[in-house]
Amino acid sequence: MPTNLQILLDHRPTDKVSPANFRFVETPVPAPGPGQVLVRQTFVSLDPYMRGRLSDAKSYARPQEVGAVMQGGAVGVVEASNNPRFQPGEAVVGMGGWQRYWLSDGGDLRVVDARAIPIQAYLGPVGMPGVTAWYGLNTIIAPKAGETVLVSAATGAVGSVVGQLARAGGARAVGIAGGAEKCAFAVDELGYDACVDHKSPTFAADLKAAVPDGVDGVFENVGGEPFQQALRRLNDFARLAICGLIASYEGAPTALPDMRVFLVRRIKIEGFIVSDHMSLWPQALTELAGHAAAGRLKWRETIREGLEAAPQALVDLLHGENFGKMLVRVD
Repeated sequence: MPTNLQILLDHRPTDKVSPANFRFVETPVPAPGPGQVLVRQTFVSLDPYMRGRLSDAKSYARPQEVGAVMQGGAVGVVEASNNPRFQPGEAVVGMGGWQRYWLSDGGDLRVVDARAIPIQAYLGPVGMPGVTAWYGLNTIIAPKAGETVLVSAATGAVGSVVGQLARAGGARAVGIAGGAEKCAFAVDELGYDACVDHKSPTFAADLKAAVPDGVDGVFENVGGEPFQQALRRLNDFARLAICGLIASYEGAPTALPDMRVFLVRRIKIEGFIVSDHMSLWPQALTELAGHAAAGRLKWRETIREGLEAAPQALVDLLHGENFGKMLVRVD
């Protein structure tokens, strides 16, 4: 009989996250009861927000429960169903967490088309990261044609979509990424006008050269020194969408810069959590799916094999060792 491998949070990290914070258990595969759906998961998603949920500090989302299956997005195929909304064999996406099988009441499941778009894309450019990019760019930065948008983590799951949407709307897109390979991918494959390597000893000068007319919008995923340098390049009335600060998620300080820039340049700065804006998800997902199916949206993935790889994959994500969206293939 097949068993359900599950990964639980064993104890909260007191410093940096380690695979030792998690433990593995095997349980019988559950049978769906009335109204329930059994999903065999194929990919689970690794995302920076997970680091915050490992803490019990008050935040925008409830902390991950100790002793429970680690939560997170997943895609899979309906194995059995007692819910008329879902049929065996259908591809679905939801918050299945780090486990091989997921028993759902169907309330948080969505059927997706895995024929025109690869199923794992619903965890990336046609999922939460894509909607995050769409929302922050379109509603906060709202770039006009010809303006310059600067995107940190430019080849990541969110940043790669931001850059392409900005270019499609007529803006000039400049990325910040870690390493020559990522910067080349940003320009050659994603269509960025330029990309600057934040690991370069000449990063500050390189960034200045890449945005000779300044920056009108910043989509911030990282924080740290790249963000400090970006603030020095802002034009009057620039808009800043603060999506993430991954540089500080493992304990590094998050220091505010000289606040005068926000006043003198009359800057709009807004932090956002995409789950606060669920009413816009259908519109965003429809647009993103159309771009992906037509080949207008490109992305890259780092895929680790086997569910057992999830804890180390999260550690690696937090240290920038992914290229594009970080995923774990369950089997």
